[in-house]
Amino acid sequence: MSKKQLLLISNSRQAGYPYLGHASTPIKEFLGKKVKEVLFVPFAGVVISYDNYSMMARKAFEELGYQLVSMHEVSDPVEAVSKAQAIVIGGGNTFHLLKQLYDSDLLKSIRDAVESGVHYVGWSAGANVAGPTIKTTNDMPVVWPPSLDALSLVPFQINPHYHDDVHPGFTGETREERITEYTFLHKNSYVVGLREGTMLEVQGSSTRLIGEKPARIFVHGKPPAEYNAQDSLDFLSVVKP
Repeated sequence: MSKKQLLLISNSRQAGYPYLGHASTPIKEFLGKKVKEVLFVPFAGVVISYDNYSMMARKAFEELGYQLVSMHEVSDPVEAVSKAQAIVIGGGNTFHLLKQLYDSDLLKSIRDAVESGVHYVGWSAGANVAGPTIKTTNDMPVVWPPSLDALSLVPFQINPHYHDDVHPGFTGETREERITEYTFLHKNSYVVGLREGTMLEVQGSSTRLIGEKPARIFVHGKPPAEYNAQDSLDFLSVVKP
């Protein structure tokens, strides 16, 4: 039986809330009382310094009752992962994040930790890297990682910040059209479009949506489908990437 526990959040900033404020209750319910400290991975930050990024995340988690240690502050990142009670990966640029994970030799250690039951929280880029690849990110490849293969903590792809907006006068491809291109070329892959303010909680083989907006799920050969918080998403746990 799978021990994996993940909370995959579309966004960190929501109008009317402080940083991560819209996700504070789900994060606290997810981490519970046994977790006292989280290991934060700031590697998706590019313009923001890791010190400033970790300071921002630390404030949010300390307000929830959790201590935070940032990966860039430890002398042995692999050892830190092996001792972590929970791993938290923030958003930013997904390519930069994945390259730093490869350069720090952290993919296997994070994967092993989460598969053994260590809690994983990721938002935006941190949600992207939980899937098999980062091929459904919205980001530009400002750097190039050794591979686009990611953590494979879940068997489906994620597209954070998914939206249906089309601005007047815009004639380029929509987000739906871009994801449809992906599923056309990767016919066995499911892509979950996570709208702002929503998140996926994975507990073993169970997957559920949290939030007021529906998720839009894509797979080749079927029209995109909308799923709400009351709908079962357990089928995503058994798809083959």
